[in-house]
Amino acid sequence: MTEYQTLTYEVTDRIARITFNRPERGNAITADTPADLAHAVERADLDPAVHVILLSGRGKGFCGGYDLDVFAENLAAPPPGHEDVAGTVLDPMVQMTNHIPGQVWDPMVDYAMMSRFNRGFASLLHANKPTVAKLHGFAVAGGSDIALFADQIICADDVRIGYPPARVWGIPAAGMWAHRIGDARAKRLLFTGDTIDGRTAVDWGLAIESWPAHELDERTDSFVQRMAQMPVNQLIMAKLALNSALLAQGVATSGMVSTVFDGIARHTREGYAFQQRAAEVGFREAVRERDEPFGDAKPS
Repeated sequence: MTEYQTLTYEVTDRIARITFNRPERGNAITADTPADLAHAVERADLDPAVHVILLSGRGKGFCGGYDLDVFAENLAAPPPGHEDVAGTVLDPMVQMTNHIPGQVWDPMVDYAMMSRFNRGFASLLHANKPTVAKLHGFAVAGGSDIALFADQIICADDVRIGYPPARVWGIPAAGMWAHRIGDARAKRLLFTGDTIDGRTAVDWGLAIESWPAHELDERTDSFVQRMAQMPVNQLIMAKLALNSALLAQGVATSGMVSTVFDGIARHTREGYAFQQRAAEVGFREAVRERDEPFGDAKPS
């Protein structure tokens, strides 16, 4: 048995059930998350008893993005042992998230770390077997990056999906929005940082089904069980054939460009100001202040 830091894994009725398991932190992404997810997906892909891979989150939501309570607020100094003899920060995760006075940001160190996260999350797209993401509560910021790599999304009517950090301090590194909902609607979300609910996600072609929250588990199980009845070779062939068209759209290039700009977004004048404010008042309060001028507008 393999134990994971950020998720659980079990197989029932031809379905590999991967569940984010940090409910006390909104299943926030840590440095362990991409490796855990990639390993679990590969484990399911290699298991002949598995036909479908289902990803969900335990607790109040699917995933609230990166665990920035730690990284965004720690501006004073890097952790002990994370510098070389000249005082240069060596830890990519620290350099990626922190603007440390006197340090020069290296965009390629930043890219190396963020592209690692993308590769882990993209295992959902590149797995041979179908992947389904079940979204409830929230799938925002980095959590939406993960969900958009899944082949199918089923969600609760009241889920919130989107990328609010597009307002300041982020660009969705996965680069999947335009591929999933088209250019105009992707710009509609990223030009405002607004989120959409489950019904809108279905209308926009992002999700395949949306249900009242209390019905989501039952409806999702019914859907994946229908898929699991298919011969696994048929599922693999269908996914490979359909993915050929998606990948021809330039998914890899979109991810590379978006990852570079995500790093830049965290090192603009506004990005530094946001991070400094987070260090002063806490990340949640800084986010509240960021979002207050936008109100609660929800695309429909």
